[in-house]
Amino acid sequence: MREKISLYLDLIRWNRPAGWLLLLWPTLSALWVAADGFPGWHLMVVFTLGTILMRSAGCCLNDVADRDFDKHVKRTAERPVTSGRIGVKEALLLGAVLALLAFGLVLTLRTETIAWSFAAMAVAIAYPFAKRYVSMPQAVLGVAFSFGIPMAFAAVTGQVPWQAWALLVGNLFWVLAYDTEYAMVDRDDDLKIGMKTSAITLGQWDVWAIMGFYAAFVGVWAWVLDAPSKPLLMLGLAAAALQAAWHFVLIKDRTRDGCFKAFRLNHWVGFAAFAGVALSYL
Repeated sequence: MREKISLYLDLIRWNRPAGWLLLLWPTLSALWVAADGFPGWHLMVVFTLGTILMRSAGCCLNDVADRDFDKHVKRTAERPVTSGRIGVKEALLLGAVLALLAFGLVLTLRTETIAWSFAAMAVAIAYPFAKRYVSMPQAVLGVAFSFGIPMAFAAVTGQVPWQAWALLVGNLFWVLAYDTEYAMVDRDDDLKIGMKTSAITLGQWDVWAIMGFYAAFVGVWAWVLDAPSKPLLMLGLAAAALQAAWHFVLIKDRTRDGCFKAFRLNHWVGFAAFAGVALSYL
């Protein structure tokens, strides 16, 4: 049983919290903006636990969908489903249980949030298969990883104003930046197996495109949130921008280690932006 639990934890990337932190920071930022300050413990707990559960469920689905591709990629060949240590049905069952637990949390929120959760689920399910047909599947992931923003506004106000969609678009650029860094790690393997990624599509322009994505993320959020009038928010976004500039140093030579390190550090970019948002409401 201990070994089985260890495999389940490996499947949901429990020892790699950076994945769910990438989802959490923009969601919490949206909660603060929608609530004009601290949103209350109920919403904090629901969205934090829901983020962890849905990211874990997404890992189960993703590993099942990619099991025949992952065996040809050095970094993913030993994942539990790919290596056969966890069966397909078993992984899907675990993912379904986690998704149902997350939906149970959503049921404690407004009806509007419940309705938007179905759209979020649809995008999340579509992403693992987009890598076969879409030249930049990271854009699909960007929508999936940003859907906590409109859901947060719906949970607080019952509406999804234009600011929520604008923040989603800005966050989508951030996802494009860090997931392209991630894709650069596996580019050689992905070319061999015919997988489509933004790193392959962008080719020699990958590094500069990533820098442009970071700039678009910071710029859109600064505009939507009126950062020039909020010094602490401006400070948080400036800290995010400085980290993005450091990522240029890490990825400019396109080494696996440098690109993977840049990807793993991205949750600090999101934290800097969230800290700026939260502090601006003190």
